[in-house]
Amino acid sequence: MKFVLRKVHSYLSLFISIQLLLWTVSGIYFAFNKIEDVRGEQYREKPQNSVNFQDINFEISDAENISFISRGDLDLLIVQDASGRKYLDYEGNDVKKITYAHAQNIVTKKTNLEPLEVNEITEDKKGSEFRGRNLPIYQIKAVNDKDEEINVYINPYSGEVAAIRSAQWRIWDLMWGFHIMDWEERDNVDNFFLQLFSILALVSAITGIVLFFKRKA
Repeated sequence: MKFVLRKVHSYLSLFISIQLLLWTVSGIYFAFNKIEDVRGEQYREKPQNSVNFQDINFEISDAENISFISRGDLDLLIVQDASGRKYLDYEGNDVKKITYAHAQNIVTKKTNLEPLEVNEITEDKKGSEFRGRNLPIYQIKAVNDKDEEINVYINPYSGEVAAIRSAQWRIWDLMWGFHIMDWEERDNVDNFFLQLFSILALVSAITGIVLFFKRKA
């Protein structure tokens, strides 16, 4: 019995050793990097928005959620209902997308970064750094005070800073993919490989503990 346990433990440990190393390395990276810094919160300026509800000149019905935001040139409402998300001015009219120049101006006002160029993204991409955000979206390439390149993603209708992505975030995202064993999309935390290796790691740990006490006996 002891021989069988030793064999099972040895082969399992060899099989899962690389993934255990990746779990450890990624866990260390997570522990030593604040999630707020990873998300780029240190680059954001605190917004100062005020809403005068008396300026709203239309009725809103069947809305699931309503939020208010100022994009600089216009105060607007973001209305979520059964048909989707709408961006409306205070008269109830659909708002138009901001210009590239306006997007750069928003980056200057809402972050401490220097904008360089703007691109519009209209198609989703697996594992992208803007995944989970509504499309279309503006990608503004910018730099911080250390001349490090930072990507700022802005909603072209509301002017919201939807995401800030730096090299720190990209490393974190890579480590997250290693950690959950989803190397392509890096979002699926209940995939087969993660479940399998978690069970194998548990079996390896249990057999190791059993062997330790059997040796003592």
